[in-house]
Amino acid sequence: MRVKDGNTPMRWSMIAVFGGIGILHVLSPDALLRIMPDWVPEPRRVVVATGWLEIAASLGLLFGRIAGLSGLVLALYAVAVFPANLKHAFQGIVVPGLPDTWWYHGPRLALQPVIVWWCLYATGWIRWPFGIGLSQQNHKNNNLE
Repeated sequence: MRVKDGNTPMRWSMIAVFGGIGILHVLSPDALLRIMPDWVPEPRRVVVATGWLEIAASLGLLFGRIAGLSGLVLALYAVAVFPANLKHAFQGIVVPGLPDTWWYHGPRLALQPVIVWWCLYATGWIRWPFGIGLSQQNHKNNNLE
């Protein structure tokens, strides 16, 4: 899906945020192992793999033809990491370099749906609240008309 709209600044901010977090996952995976839910197999590999996923999807936002797919991948990623965010918050796990208070955890958990929206809106999957449903371009590209 080629993305052509006025959301380029939103996509650039996604590149910075997700790309930066991805780099941290790749360079310092051991720091994040404590917040991985116990049911995740091979947690170190998962942390590193998700870091590379974030980097690749962030870079994909630079290319019109795959920017939409990259946004969808990042939205799904934001949903997938929510259990780790919950564990981090509710079990009071200390991660070096991250705040250890509800002033950090509360907004982080509350903003998780906003992050999902951001990924989908910035790449044309949704137009809510500024327009209803999928963008016209997505309707055409996904044969939804």
